[in-house]
Amino acid sequence: MLPEFLRTNRAMLIARCRSKAAIRRAPRATEHELRYGIPLFLDQLIDALQLEDSPSSKTASSSSIGSTAAQHGNELLRSGVAVGQVVHDYGDLCQAITEAAIEQNAPVSAAEFRTLNRCLDEAIASAVSEFGRQRDELASDAARRVTNERLGFLAHELRNLIGTASLAAGTIKRGGVGLTGATGSLLDRSLSGLRDLVDRTLVEVRLTAGIPERRERIEVADFIADVQAAAAIEAERRDLEFIVAPIEDGLAIEGDRQILAAALANILQNAVKFTRARGRVALNAYSVADRILIGVEDECGGLPTGKAEELFRPFEQLSAERTGLGLGLSISRRGVEANGGTLYVRNLPGTGCVFTIDLPRTG
Repeated sequence: MLPEFLRTNRAMLIARCRSKAAIRRAPRATEHELRYGIPLFLDQLIDALQLEDSPSSKTASSSSIGSTAAQHGNELLRSGVAVGQVVHDYGDLCQAITEAAIEQNAPVSAAEFRTLNRCLDEAIASAVSEFGRQRDELASDAARRVTNERLGFLAHELRNLIGTASLAAGTIKRGGVGLTGATGSLLDRSLSGLRDLVDRTLVEVRLTAGIPERRERIEVADFIADVQAAAAIEAERRDLEFIVAPIEDGLAIEGDRQILAAALANILQNAVKFTRARGRVALNAYSVADRILIGVEDECGGLPTGKAEELFRPFEQLSAERTGLGLGLSISRRGVEANGGTLYVRNLPGTGCVFTIDLPRTG
C-alpha cells in the first residue's frame, strides 16, 4: 500500500527532495523550504492517501489536502518564497516517490499512482491559488498604505495653506492692514500655493489613472510665455532676478499641454523657492538637432555629491526647507516621460542646478 510505503521511506524521500531542491538552479530553494516545506508536503500526502482508502472519505480527502496546501502556499508567501518554488516542491516530491518505488519494486497499484497524481494536482492548484490570493491581498494592502500616506501629506499641506490664507484674510477683514502690504502678499502666496498643489495633484491623478493624453501641437514660445508669468511674479516677490532668454520662432513640440506645463511650472517654483536671496533664475528653450531643450537654471548653492537623482524620488527633500510634499519632481519626471521626453538635472557645485526637459521636436 502506498501510504505504508511513504511512511516507511519518509526520511529517505525527504532527503531526496532536499537534494533535488538544493541543486535546482531556478527558482532557488530557501532554508525554510528545505527544513520545513518538504516534510510538510509528504505528511499531507500520507494523510490524504489514507483518507482515499475509504470511498466515503474521498470528498473529505480533497478538502483536507486542498486546505492544508492552501495554508502552506500562504506560509511560503509570507516567508518570501516565489510561486515557482511551490510548484517545484510538489514536483520534486512526486519524482522522488516514483523513483523510490521503482528502485524498491514497491507494490503500488496504478490506481494508487493515479490517486497520488490527483492529490498532487489538487495540492499544486490549491497552494498556487492561495499564494496568488494572498499576494494580491498583500499588494492591495501596500497600495492602500501608500495612498493613505499620500492623502495624509496632501491633507497636511492643504491645512497649512488654508490656515495661513484664513489668518491673512481675517487680519485684512479687521481693517488693520491693506491688500497691498505684507499680509496681502501672505494671502497671495497661500492662494498660489493652493493652486499649484491642486494642479500638481490633478496631473498625478491623470498619470496614475492612465487617463488618455490630450496631445496637441504646442508652440514653444507661447508655451514658455504662459508658464513663466507665475514664476516671474514669485521671483519679484522674493527679490530675485528672473531671466527668460529669447526663443527662436517656429519651435514646436507635441504633447499634453497641461501635463507639460505642470512639470515646467513645478521646476520653476522650486528654482525660485530654493535660490538664495538676490540670486538669479534663468529660463531658456532652444533646439538641438531634432530635440527641444527647456532649461531652468537656479542658484540654490548646488547639491550634495551623488544626490542628484534622489531629487526625483517620491517624498524626497534634500533642502533644509522641508515645505511641500516632496512629490513635485517625481510627478514632473513622470509627466515629461509620458510625453516621450526626459527630465534630468546637472549639478553646478557651489552655485546651483540646471534642470532640463528634453522633448522631441515637431516639424
